[in-house]
Amino acid sequence: MSEPIHVTDAEFQAKVLQSPLPVIVDFWATWCSPCRAITPALERIAVEQDGRLVVAKVDVDENPVCTQQFGVQGIPTLLLMYRGKEINRVVGALPEARLKEAVADFLVQIKVNDLGLASGQGS
Repeated sequence: MSEPIHVTDAEFQAKVLQSPLPVIVDFWATWCSPCRAITPALERIAVEQDGRLVVAKVDVDENPVCTQQFGVQGIPTLLLMYRGKEINRVVGALPEARLKEAVADFLVQIKVNDLGLASGQGS
């Protein structure tokens, strides 16, 4: 996907937890100014990382099940997920450079974990 996808409670299992690619889940709301402020950065990340990860947006007002399930208490909250597990969490509106740094670290961490699993050293 070269742009963020909108995900509902009903789609969360299939589009996020079962995704073969890493997923950045953006818990947001239309009325949230900091959420709107990071949207362009997330859109650029989605384009730049096309084929390597998915950016998914979950509106907290319309999707309370996922929001509660993952303990989202403030927005924006970004969950960095892989193979159905939360690897990292970013709360608040970070500058684009910091968001990209967090994504790069996330992708490195996944690669290291996959190498460990492939060699039998993972848990």
